[in-house]
Amino acid sequence: MSDTQKMRTALSIAGSDCSGGAGIQADLKTMLANGVYGMSAITALTAQNTTGVFDVMEVTPHFLFEQIKACAEDIFPDAVKTGMISSPELIEVCAKCIKEFGLKNIVVDPVMVATSGSRLVSKEAVSALCDNLFPLADVITPNIPEAEVLCGQKILSARDMESAAAVILNKFGGAVLLEGGHSLNDANDFLLTEQGGSWIKGKRIDNPNTHGTGCTLSSAIAANLAKGCDIKTAVEKAKSYISQTLAAGLNLGKGSGPLDHGAGLMEFFIYLLRLCYCLFYAPSYYVSGDESIRI
Repeated sequence: MSDTQKMRTALSIAGSDCSGGAGIQADLKTMLANGVYGMSAITALTAQNTTGVFDVMEVTPHFLFEQIKACAEDIFPDAVKTGMISSPELIEVCAKCIKEFGLKNIVVDPVMVATSGSRLVSKEAVSALCDNLFPLADVITPNIPEAEVLCGQKILSARDMESAAAVILNKFGGAVLLEGGHSLNDANDFLLTEQGGSWIKGKRIDNPNTHGTGCTLSSAIAANLAKGCDIKTAVEKAKSYISQTLAAGLNLGKGSGPLDHGAGLMEFFIYLLRLCYCLFYAPSYYVSGDESIRI
């Protein structure tokens, strides 16, 4: 099989969400929906659902290393996404693996501070992220509270977002996608690379079910990098996918529910079926310009 025909692959290094809305479960569904083969290295098991997190059990550094090694030495990932890595020791293992196995297209979702402002990891873990993992990232995707920690300044406006992204880029290199918050540029993110900055516009969708949005965005970016997209294109495609998952209006659970990671897939499959019918059974029907397939 030629390289152009090879199925692209991506690896998620993150925690497990037993309810399926976030973590590696969300990542794997997102990768599949974006056309790549997804793999996972689990950093922690969590007992959580749409209403909260009830317990966490971390894996050992040795076991995390063995998981990443098993993937890298067999089905080498074309891109890697990291999510919740809550201890300095696990962060150091992740960074070691990236360097030792030559992993590429690294998307780091910091998972340091919740959008509510609650700190999710220790100060020691934040230091380990800054010292070991962020400098290896091709893209870092902080939310506004996380960006405030990384740049050391409050973010109260769109101009503040641009300034904060510049500080983070100067510290760590790569690219920074600063995600808009619930009260600030809700649907719009700011992307800054060494080539310049741009606002990635999103569609404002009135949907309170946003569990796993950050996981989904970062894994969609990784999936599109795996397929060979440049960073800006990968981010734009990921934003479009996020809009689809929110617009689907899935409503599960008693709290902030999950996204519909399969949104758009059914329409695509129906399109393919209709196209096959036209090509093989009804050649007089056609697809032309903006016209739909006629059957």
